[in-house]
Amino acid sequence: MDDYAIGVLTNVGLISFLALSAYLLLVAGEMSFGQQAFFGVGAYAGGMLTAMYGWPLPLAALGAMALGALAQFLVGLPTLRLRGLYFAMATLAAAEMMRILFELFHFQRVVAGEVIGPDGTQGFRGIRWIFEQGIEPQGYLAIVYALLALVLAAFLFVERSRLGATLRAVGEDPALAAALGVDVNRVKLGVAAAAGALAALGGVLFAHHNSYIEPRNFDIMLGVHSLAYALIGGLGTALGPLVGVVLDIGALEGSRVFQGYRMIVFGGLVALLLAWRPRGLLDERVVQWLRRRFT
Repeated sequence: MDDYAIGVLTNVGLISFLALSAYLLLVAGEMSFGQQAFFGVGAYAGGMLTAMYGWPLPLAALGAMALGALAQFLVGLPTLRLRGLYFAMATLAAAEMMRILFELFHFQRVVAGEVIGPDGTQGFRGIRWIFEQGIEPQGYLAIVYALLALVLAAFLFVERSRLGATLRAVGEDPALAAALGVDVNRVKLGVAAAAGALAALGGVLFAHHNSYIEPRNFDIMLGVHSLAYALIGGLGTALGPLVGVVLDIGALEGSRVFQGYRMIVFGGLVALLLAWRPRGLLDERVVQWLRRRFT
């Protein structure tokens, strides 16, 4: 496998965490344009813990996930009182505020004779943990997909559980769910925290793959794409967002055929699919049919 293919496959895996984060909120009935902010929180936190303080990547990832969960929980406290478009715009505003904070964030220290750490708009260089450990690109690709497989297994388990049914009930009719005794606000705050942790995990892996990050890595287009992946892939299963990521990054970007026209083609694809299949390719009806057919 050549380096380009490894790079594309790694990017597919990394962005899948962000797409699954947006999907989780969609299942709970909320459309977020701001998941890129928590992706960025994970990237900065994980990079600082390994590059500046010498933490191993697994511990840094757990720390970053905790911070991502806390950040989205705090954002969710005021924004989850809103509904529909108002919530979507609030998450977008929160994400842009966080991106500006990344631009203003300067925190550096000397490590082994080199100044390391976030330097505002100049970015954060020197996130070299995987190189210092001698991990090859193929090895890092395996790590990314092993973690993605664990996350997917957890999603698929929850989908078949009582918790999964509760989440879909809250997303489809929160008033009815509340009438049946579900604490809708608590469920949505829990979903927000889980989505923040998931986005942060993707951010940690992204930062260590690139070894350099900057605030514009986490702009509004990343959030729009993550939401689009979930919408076009389908809301019937956690595999849906992965289909969306593969269509865009794997097929449109990875093929090199659509260079210069990728955004136009992707935008047209999103418009067509939302008109033709508003719940995505793998919607609930398709998933139920597949389960009856193959189980």
